[in-house]
Amino acid sequence: MMTNTPPEELTGDLTVGQPKTEAAGVTAVVKSFQHILSATGPGRGWKALVNLNQKDGFDCPSCAWPDPDGDRSSIAEYCESGAKAVADEVMTKHTASPVLFQRYSVAELLQKNDLWLGQQGRLTQPMVLKPGATHYEPITWDAAFQLIADQLNALDSPDEAVFYTSGRTSNEAAFVYQLFVRQFGTNNMPDCSNMCHESTSTSLGETIGLGKASVKYDDYEKADVIMIMGQNPGTNAPRMLTPLEEAKRNGAKIISVNPLKEAGLLAFKYPQSPRDLLLGGEKLTDLFLQIPINTDLALLKAMCKILLEEEAKAPGKVLDQDFIRTYTAGYDAFVADLDTYDLNELAGQCGLPLNQIREAVDLFKYTPKLIICWAMGLTQHRNAVDTINEVINLLLLKGSIGIEGGGASPIRGHSNVQGDRTMGIYEKPKPEFLDSLQRVFGFEPPRKPGYDTVAAVRAMHEGRARVFIGLGGNFAMAVSDTDYTADALRACRLTVHVSTKLNRSHLIHGETALILPCLGRTDRDRQPSGEQFVSCESTTGVVAQSHGVLAPISNHLKSEVAIVAELARATLAEKSTVDWSGLAANYDGIRDLIEQVVPGFERYNERIRKPGGFYLPNGPRERRFTTKDGKAHFTVNTPTSHTLKPGELLLMTVRSHDQFNTTVYGNDDRYRGIYNERRVIFMNQEDISMLGLRDRQLVNLHSHYGETTRTAHRFVVVPYAIPRGCCAAYFPETNVLIPIDSVADKSHTPTSKSIVVTITPDGE
Repeated sequence: MMTNTPPEELTGDLTVGQPKTEAAGVTAVVKSFQHILSATGPGRGWKALVNLNQKDGFDCPSCAWPDPDGDRSSIAEYCESGAKAVADEVMTKHTASPVLFQRYSVAELLQKNDLWLGQQGRLTQPMVLKPGATHYEPITWDAAFQLIADQLNALDSPDEAVFYTSGRTSNEAAFVYQLFVRQFGTNNMPDCSNMCHESTSTSLGETIGLGKASVKYDDYEKADVIMIMGQNPGTNAPRMLTPLEEAKRNGAKIISVNPLKEAGLLAFKYPQSPRDLLLGGEKLTDLFLQIPINTDLALLKAMCKILLEEEAKAPGKVLDQDFIRTYTAGYDAFVADLDTYDLNELAGQCGLPLNQIREAVDLFKYTPKLIICWAMGLTQHRNAVDTINEVINLLLLKGSIGIEGGGASPIRGHSNVQGDRTMGIYEKPKPEFLDSLQRVFGFEPPRKPGYDTVAAVRAMHEGRARVFIGLGGNFAMAVSDTDYTADALRACRLTVHVSTKLNRSHLIHGETALILPCLGRTDRDRQPSGEQFVSCESTTGVVAQSHGVLAPISNHLKSEVAIVAELARATLAEKSTVDWSGLAANYDGIRDLIEQVVPGFERYNERIRKPGGFYLPNGPRERRFTTKDGKAHFTVNTPTSHTLKPGELLLMTVRSHDQFNTTVYGNDDRYRGIYNERRVIFMNQEDISMLGLRDRQLVNLHSHYGETTRTAHRFVVVPYAIPRGCCAAYFPETNVLIPIDSVADKSHTPTSKSIVVTITPDGE
């Protein structure tokens, strides 16, 4: 039987130390260089690092945190996570060449863990797995494109194909990809945002009219209070620690809300600061609110209720009544609903003493300069959209949107996931966008909504979709319900993955499978008109260029733009009047077309060449709310609680520090004190005792939905400071526990942060 999940192997060498109380420092620098030197020679590695996130260099392939608007460090404008991501791309000591695929069958590769697969290095040639074959073998580019075109054109309907996009795809590649897909005739364009910040996009789109951050980079240093919710910046966006430190030194207060006391929330030791290295890191969090999993909505509602009480004591000093009257709608209904709640009950639901919540509100009740930032700790629950709505309610009460030092700041994960959506990678495109495509390209785009990620998996599983094409990513491991997703991919006639490195999705394949190797961010991109650059959008809406600096590892690699363009030309042939070859030859032509289709990209080719790029228009930033009535909307949201039966716990999936999304760099989680192991389950000591378990015991995790029990095997119990009734473990190993239909209301994001589980000793 083929293995869907990584092998359930333990290293047998688990070491548990004390969790760290500060992030970064010299250790982060040392680890960064260790990863680079283990991947390639010092010359190639150093050249990559000194050009990373520079204005004339390349954009980090890791997170979407923005670069500073002004000066940047010439020594190291990157973090440990970014250095690891770059090390993965510049790897020369190993390559996943045809020799690797000749040596190992697909079945044998499936027995390897994800760390081993990634360590095989960059893919070097197109590979095909033919029906019934046991091994991948080389294929020419022309033959690969023709194979895909034949399969696509043989479908009964364009809607039988799924076109997935990873967040690392550039603006230029994303635009030509969506253009090809829509000319082919479908909106089946799921992307990684569906699994991460779709709840954010849904909420912000409905409440303030734009599903993006309303802050700029410099707003952090101007804020009086920053509240960080459901986010671990030390691991997931380490460069965010620099502006947080700057904010603290300017007098800002930081409130952290999270079930785990993460090192990156506590203190930051800036590696380039002699002061920090000599005297210790800057304390970041002034008040830590350690709440149980998914009780953020109750906390926010309690904060809003306290603000109303304080306004009644000091009219006009707490709430921004002028802002509320001028720019918002729904205030009266919001207040009437809030009056029905009891503060003590809300405090009890989020597991905090009421006086601690009042202490938090005291920090921002007299200032509008409040930034609230959040990540997947808020977005991956069934009530995620309602929770983010309540974030906006709090900001609207304070008039904190559309001012310096205040606003909504979702922290996006992958480096260009926001840009991909701006370029039209969306299963539910706006009519205005489709109208622009029709005007510029002279075809009628499909209007029917396509499949999001979860719907795409269900369609493949049920035989309604027969071809899967993935532009980047590790789809099989990123999606929930791992076994169900694997069966869905195996039901396809054809699966295609455009990738830089080998991953498990290449081994969970359709009847025919293709791996198409592409250039990475670090690689020079030479096309017929000369060397090209691409562009990306940060989480604050800055569009900047990214220019590779290293010679590609193989002459067989193609850029994502070239791959999409050649595939479009082979598939559409005379059905399309687009000069696909011309667009692949010179990306300025793509940017000229983007300028005609997407608002905010006027003089694209001119502005993108200016160091640092440019900000896209952002209505909420200027108090222009592009909702139907032009107002920002208060909403009524009802807190929900997880009623756990005896023996049940609520599990949230998390990243380790040696990981970015599904890419595993190593078996350590240094900040949490875990070394040499990933299959661990963090539990409160009282829960361990209550369940009759013990420290370091080997256990199995079970989720129970309907009549189905799902099991993640062989995890080691680790006592940890986490609220009672809660536990945490790493993904993708625990994605197997999440049913494909357990999703957030409205956004359909998988509920990866609130999984009801039972835990039993291994062997029972």
